[in-house]
Amino acid sequence: MKAIKILVLCIALMLVADALQAQCPMCKTALVKARESGETQVGNTLNDGILYLFAFPYIVAGVFGYIYYKKYKQHKASKAI
Repeated sequence: MKAIKILVLCIALMLVADALQAQCPMCKTALVKARESGETQVGNTLNDGILYLFAFPYIVAGVFGYIYYKKYKQHKASKAI
């Protein structure tokens, strides 16, 4: 059962990753239009978005790691009694 859950999760992540790559041309178009109109804040905003996308997976992994650690610690304590 656990292997099926992992397989479904992997397939779902592969399907989502394809949709995420579609955003790159939109960012390029936004930057080109901003340069043409003389706006300067668009680049900073896109950089903030990139940093957000970079940090989010590590935050999620940290939360899951913390939850796993707490569950493991509780399970180990209950076995010791």
